[in-house]
Amino acid sequence: MKATRVAVTLAFCLLAAGVCFAQNPFIGTWKLNDAKSKFGPGATKNTTVTYEVSGDNITVTVDGTDSAGKPANSVWTGKFDGKAYPLTGGSEGSTRSYRKIGMRTLAFTEKSGGKITTSGRIVVSADGKSRTVTSTATDASGKKSHSTAVYDKQ
Repeated sequence: MKATRVAVTLAFCLLAAGVCFAQNPFIGTWKLNDAKSKFGPGATKNTTVTYEVSGDNITVTVDGTDSAGKPANSVWTGKFDGKAYPLTGGSEGSTRSYRKIGMRTLAFTEKSGGKITTSGRIVVSADGKSRTVTSTATDASGKKSHSTAVYDKQ
């Protein structure tokens, strides 16, 4: 009897966790819609962004080009809790944090060497088919560039 109760409770917990992540509108692969996007001078261009459930964390993989037009890739694993987690593929000492603002909105901040290099918001549309990223990036000389990138869910 006790073993059955434990098994049923465990199954329920796993199902509940699956439902929570399934309802996360960010999960999936997003492709840049270049025609609807506008990038400031010297901005990076992320062409594909993938959000995946990784245990009790989220892994975000970004592929695109850097400000010089060279291929760039980064991987971030953490929680949408506003805390900074290491960023693989960024410059040395890079971190990124995501903070959930609403059901379909995230605020993010990327830092390198403790200084904010990029910040912005990510909003998934009500129908879940697109997302818009508005960001401000600051280069090494202190020059800022603003971008609005629109992505379509794949």
